[in-house]
Amino acid sequence: MVRYVHDFTEGGREQADLLGGKGANLAEMTRIGLPVPPGFTVITEACRAYLATGTEPGGLRRELAEHLAALEEATGRRLGDPDDPLLVSVRSGARYSMPGMMETILDIGLNDRSVAGLAKTSGHEEFAWDSYRRLVQMFGTTVMGIDGALFADALARRPDPAERPRLVAEFLAIVRERTGEEFPQDPAEQLRRAVRAVFESWNGERARLYRRREHIPDDLGTAVNVQVMVFGNLGPDSGTGVAFTRDPATGRQGIYGDYLPDAQGEDVVSGVRNAVPLQELQEHHPECHTQLCGHMATLERHYRDLCDIEFTVERGKLWMLQTRVGKRTAEAAFRIAVQLVDEGLIDWPEALDRVTGDQLARLMFPRFDTASAGAPLATGVPASPGAAVGTVVFDSAEAVRRAAAGEQVVLVRPETTPDDLPGMVAAQAVLTSRGGKTSHAAVVARGMGRVCVCGAESLGIDVAARRFTVTGPDGTVTEVAEGTEVSVDGSAGTVHLGALPLVGSPVMRYFETGERESGLVDAVARLMEHADAARRMAVRANADTPEDAARARRFGAQGIGLCRTEHMFLGERRRLVEAMILARTDSERERALAALLPPQREDFTALLAAMDGLPVTIRLLDPPLHEFLPDHTGLAVRVASAEAAGGEPDPHDVRLLRTVERMHEHNPMLGLRGVRLGLLVPGLIALQVRAVAEAVAGRLADGGDPRVEIMVPLVDTAAELRLVRQEVEAVLAEVSEQVGRALTCPIGTMIELPRAALTADRIADRADFFSLGTNDLTQTTWGMSRDDVEASFFSAYLERGIFEVSPFETIDRQGVGRLVRIAVAEGRAARPGLKIGVCGEHGGDPDSVHFFHEAELDYVSCSPFRVPVARLEAARAALDPDRDRAATGK
Repeated sequence: MVRYVHDFTEGGREQADLLGGKGANLAEMTRIGLPVPPGFTVITEACRAYLATGTEPGGLRRELAEHLAALEEATGRRLGDPDDPLLVSVRSGARYSMPGMMETILDIGLNDRSVAGLAKTSGHEEFAWDSYRRLVQMFGTTVMGIDGALFADALARRPDPAERPRLVAEFLAIVRERTGEEFPQDPAEQLRRAVRAVFESWNGERARLYRRREHIPDDLGTAVNVQVMVFGNLGPDSGTGVAFTRDPATGRQGIYGDYLPDAQGEDVVSGVRNAVPLQELQEHHPECHTQLCGHMATLERHYRDLCDIEFTVERGKLWMLQTRVGKRTAEAAFRIAVQLVDEGLIDWPEALDRVTGDQLARLMFPRFDTASAGAPLATGVPASPGAAVGTVVFDSAEAVRRAAAGEQVVLVRPETTPDDLPGMVAAQAVLTSRGGKTSHAAVVARGMGRVCVCGAESLGIDVAARRFTVTGPDGTVTEVAEGTEVSVDGSAGTVHLGALPLVGSPVMRYFETGERESGLVDAVARLMEHADAARRMAVRANADTPEDAARARRFGAQGIGLCRTEHMFLGERRRLVEAMILARTDSERERALAALLPPQREDFTALLAAMDGLPVTIRLLDPPLHEFLPDHTGLAVRVASAEAAGGEPDPHDVRLLRTVERMHEHNPMLGLRGVRLGLLVPGLIALQVRAVAEAVAGRLADGGDPRVEIMVPLVDTAAELRLVRQEVEAVLAEVSEQVGRALTCPIGTMIELPRAALTADRIADRADFFSLGTNDLTQTTWGMSRDDVEASFFSAYLERGIFEVSPFETIDRQGVGRLVRIAVAEGRAARPGLKIGVCGEHGGDPDSVHFFHEAELDYVSCSPFRVPVARLEAARAALDPDRDRAATGK
């Protein structure tokens, strides 16, 4: 039979799943002999049973009564005794610290009779009535669902402690008027109802919202902790406080915390009174201060980590109410991990487990001096971390023009498209009124290290008028014209008028230059050195330019996992692509292709020089050709306007318009693109392969060490890859003969369609390597166009819990992940030793990196700025492959 209630003298911190985090730590402190007020824990299984049935599990009421009787026996007092009452607190305590659960209820056991007993035994009548006031206020708000403002207003009208009996009477009247029932006078009923309220708070809106944000499973449930009350508000010889064994903000060593004389714990947390530094406890109670310092040292050595401690001094006696491994900033996490290694408390593998890629990313970006930031002008989705200041512009051309003149700009668009790429490159930040964390703006901005805030819905963007407006909560409208200076915080998702001061990132400077400072940077550097030694997977970068490749190399990339050649056809070269598309004869097409060859060769040569000696995976052209043509609407308007004016439209425009209409596709993502385009447009594959081969030959002639891999996109069948491979090998052989030197390179494919994953064994026969294109694999598996769904129903799915996290941010293990595992297993079964990597945005996502390690991929590839994050997470996955799933329940 299940035991639903466990005494603090049972169990320990390793039983957090059963006892919840708070209960497990209370048991642990009791076990190691610290002064903990006695109590017991109702386990998480009782909560799950209650939520499943709507009733308490059988036997729980009996167990509560038995453990309460044991407490009464141990303390020599009874709950609700009119002469010398035992009082207890009730607190929630889930497996993970989780704001949004039920707040603490203190002083359970008080009623109209026992309040007199408390006044007698404490010798402090005002204290007794204030304790009763606290109970009615807390119980009424958290258990009975009464608006807390009613109690707060009444307290504000009667602040005098001498008025507490009248205030309690008023509180009891509020309970009666708002609920139609009397405040429960039976202490046992108070306890049972408080326990049920904790259970029910697990499904409260705040708790559900927090779980969705933190990816905590909904089926864990919460424990309930019942503990004998100790009082910090019994006079000047009493008090309460919160302490940390190290500074949780900076990681600096030393005791940090606050102490509040003559107060209860919630007074410190709520901030209703100003606390004093913890050091002042030494003046008030030197013996308690000495004991506390000793207990804190004991706990830090025992937990081998920063500890967050709650304590109470009751008439000169110190009580430890709670401890837990303390939350900390990203800076503190890295500093403390290295400090603990140096102190011999943990080893390097455990130190790596104490920091995360998300924390490292936060350290890499500049940030605003928040002390200087007032209320934001607008708020959106924090899509790409960092902080940037610039003048507002509304189109790509203006961004480029102003940036060329030395001006810092912020590109503001309803949403971005590939046409906005030059402006995004030129801008310091991107701000959109639509889209989310995986929209085009977000993905591209992150890849380039640009600050980005998406989905700022309060912005009314008028591109034609070159302005946007924001309507405030009070109805006032702020108009922001082009050229206005704004500050964009991509970490907080906020936009401010004017220029906020920036704080630079020494960690980014370290990755860029190798400059190694003491303190934080030294801690990061030491951890990264051990991470590189520990990881099994290689980390490459997605890079299309020599500049990005060089930066990726500085950041520790071991090659390029994806070079997208379509970016080489933008800008001035677009007209050359137009000429190729409009060609009517083979000779016209050959001339156009010949014109495209030299710039492509130059691009590849520079890229290979930047990555000399490291692998460079070059993807053949992937998007449909119509993306390189002008917009259909703009063309049609130009042609129609010329005809309406009685003139002849430009023949070139007419020809382009007919071509655009002919090439129009209802769903281009699933149309003529990738390998299909290469097979059906003569000379396109040969052009790109020749440019690659000639670049390789040139680098070899210059004494370089080029290591190219050619990748074919969007393959569905082995037959497609076979045909393309034949053409690639023929071009390589032709160029080899021309330069008098054998040129060979691996030829592989992207696995980005479900059918490719399901037939990986057949495709592997023709492939030297696989690269998992998880962006398109996610879209085609889910049947979702990323940009479209984020602009429509995606947020609703997240809010309703259909998605715990966007599958475009973190790999969908059950669906897309299963296809990945199939592709890996069947590909290597057909071709042992087949090299397999991933080149989608998931390659830089910490949770996804752990999955790819489990799936036995050889490498991950991500944007240059996420390379350090992937390096760190690949090491953490290698050291403890089950860590992430254990932490999130996945």
